[in-house]
Amino acid sequence: MKIATYNVNGINARLPVLLRWLQTTAPDVVCLQELKAPQEKFPEGAIAEVGYKALWQGQKSWNGVAILTRQAEIKEVGRVLPGDPEDTQSRYLEAMVNGILIGCLYLPNGNPAPGPKLAYKLRWMERLQTHAATLLAKNIPVVLTGDFNVIPTESDVYRPERWLDDALFLPEVRTAFKTLVEQGWTDALRKLYPEAKMYTYWDYFRKAYDRDAGLRIDHFLLSSHLNNRLMAAGVDRTVRGWEKTSDHAPVWIELTDQ
Repeated sequence: MKIATYNVNGINARLPVLLRWLQTTAPDVVCLQELKAPQEKFPEGAIAEVGYKALWQGQKSWNGVAILTRQAEIKEVGRVLPGDPEDTQSRYLEAMVNGILIGCLYLPNGNPAPGPKLAYKLRWMERLQTHAATLLAKNIPVVLTGDFNVIPTESDVYRPERWLDDALFLPEVRTAFKTLVEQGWTDALRKLYPEAKMYTYWDYFRKAYDRDAGLRIDHFLLSSHLNNRLMAAGVDRTVRGWEKTSDHAPVWIELTDQ
């Protein structure tokens, strides 16, 4: 079972890239972030034409998340991160697919920092910690994946000294992510590639992709049930070099059958 995550940075603007990638790599499950489209503008028909069912939570102009499956049924579990009934941003979607609970998330960026956006990010991370603990308590296979907007360590960023004041790399943000992982989650890419340089995002400016000046901010966190089923993981970094592409590249894992 191949599961992928991809921040598409505007699903309708990047639709040709998304469809090309889906047809080329054929992942079984795909979590998308930053749809930048209201609910009614999600391109369900075009995605169905290349063989995928979809569950989505849109939002006008910003945010938005979706889960696609190639064959398996999707059973929706929830479409908000618990803990703040006044939070209207579309950043979380949860579903059961093939016996695995999948949480697709788009964690807030937090910039400019300090400020209200960083405060919102840290509150969101606290809510995620609380909810993640309840998911672990269910004692079932769980995947939390998406754009976490967190650079976990210095090895996950090109020239870390340039990111010291950025909300993706602030000590309190990295500590919150570490606290989350230490609940009992496995960082899938680092489990298989503990020392490798594996970026998932390259800015559009200053030819960052050409210079490989990237960040690793798109992550897969796995519950203990999936540790022994993890057989492969990677980044489809060549997609970042396609014309009119997202500033993120797709990230994926492969799990053995039970």
